[in-house]
Amino acid sequence: VQDVATGQACGSGGDEGSQRRWKEEICQILGEIQAPLSPLLLRLCHWMLPKLLSRLFLSVQLHRGQLEMVLKAARTPNVPLVFVSTHQSQLDGLLLSFLLLSQGIGVPRVTVGTWMSPRLRSLLQSLGGIFLPSGMAQRWSDRDEGLPGAVLDAYVQEVLQRHQPLVIFLEEPPGCPRLSAPAQHWLLRVVRALRDGAVPDVLIVPVGIAYDVAP
Repeated sequence: VQDVATGQACGSGGDEGSQRRWKEEICQILGEIQAPLSPLLLRLCHWMLPKLLSRLFLSVQLHRGQLEMVLKAARTPNVPLVFVSTHQSQLDGLLLSFLLLSQGIGVPRVTVGTWMSPRLRSLLQSLGGIFLPSGMAQRWSDRDEGLPGAVLDAYVQEVLQRHQPLVIFLEEPPGCPRLSAPAQHWLLRVVRALRDGAVPDVLIVPVGIAYDVAP
């Protein structure tokens, strides 16, 4: 991030005011990606979600074999976890967060790729949702990403180094047979973190959610 910001600041003169503007822009980009977790909202959601699920569905069933695989992965020492999943409905992120938190794995950072209102975006960020910076979600390119791409790279490296669980949805609901542009951005960051030696290894854990009737 510093290399990119310094290079762009030098290209625009490199004075103190320019440096300050780049720092402000970096903070703005980071604010678009994440927000501080809200313990109060997390506890409230953890209490309300089972009540919501009981109204939406006749039952919620866990696959014991898959759950054991997830728990076994979580017990692997000193290796960050990246959960990958297909996207079936807008409830998937909440369901996976609830499951991982209830099993003691921790609050995951869940990628959210769809457009939504600023209020809903802020709410999901407080619950662990993370978003691509402006202008990156709707297009895919691994070149000329500039400062937003550098900040996103540094952010994912920090998440992996802190061993925070990361959930990446491979497609957008209702689903398509190819990677979505947001998924390609997030997966590229994981690959770069490995390539650059930010983390020695990453454990990829596939998880799935199925519905008799998608809500």
